[in-house]
Amino acid sequence: MKLGILVNTDSHLAHVVGLANAAVRQGHGVFIFAMDEGTKLLEQEDFRKLSGLDGVEVSFCDHGACLLGVNKEGLPEKIICGSQYNNAVMCQDSDRVIVL
Repeated sequence: MKLGILVNTDSHLAHVVGLANAAVRQGHGVFIFAMDEGTKLLEQEDFRKLSGLDGVEVSFCDHGACLLGVNKEGLPEKIICGSQYNNAVMCQDSDRVIVL
């Protein structure tokens, strides 16, 4: 199963990390897309580390991050600087999507 996690606020980092880790432990793939206020989590090390987990893909809406002045310096190479297209792909390819 592939779990999509749409992150549009910066209020639920612990939930994002917990859900992603639980899904990986169960052998599921995870796709995380951050947009709007959720792009602020790119500045949090715990969020950045998710891209290093096997089976986890992380991308974000660069437009939203730029509008909010999010510091993208030092992001892991595995985190995809993208657009709403990445959100659409996540929704299409995921079996379930959670919005936080």
